[in-house]
Amino acid sequence: MKNKKVLFLTQAAMIAALYIVLTYFINAFNLASGAIQVRISEALTILPVFTPAAIPGLFVGCLLSNSLTGCMPLDILFGSLATLIGAFGTRALRKHQWLAPLPPILANTIIVPFILSYVYHFEGSLLYFAVTVGIGEILSCGVLGMILYFALQKQANRIFQTL
Repeated sequence: MKNKKVLFLTQAAMIAALYIVLTYFINAFNLASGAIQVRISEALTILPVFTPAAIPGLFVGCLLSNSLTGCMPLDILFGSLATLIGAFGTRALRKHQWLAPLPPILANTIIVPFILSYVYHFEGSLLYFAVTVGIGEILSCGVLGMILYFALQKQANRIFQTL
């Protein structure tokens, strides 16, 4: 029993760390936040298909990334909750590979525009932000996430082994 908990925590921590590193990388190009964002770390939201440890890993990774990159407190909270909602949805759709990226795309497309508008007071409409964030999420979760899914699929039992 103890080994399962250690494995779960280790997987979650590794996913969180990877999320942070990828967010920092893309933040160097000013694409991790803002009206136009392609946060490549969101590709990791496909990982709940393979392991439930990805759910807390993604949440903590997003929470820490948002904190460390200087986001406002409401963005840290609600942006991370959007990723958490998406991760739970991906886990629920794990048997439907083509639908699995949809929950994080939808969660972020719905929640993040309100953050951009009401927390950061960016110029633009909610519809504009929904379109720009949605396109970024489609690229991150839909395209990159599915590439990651197919890259990991054959080795998933070995990479995300359970005890």
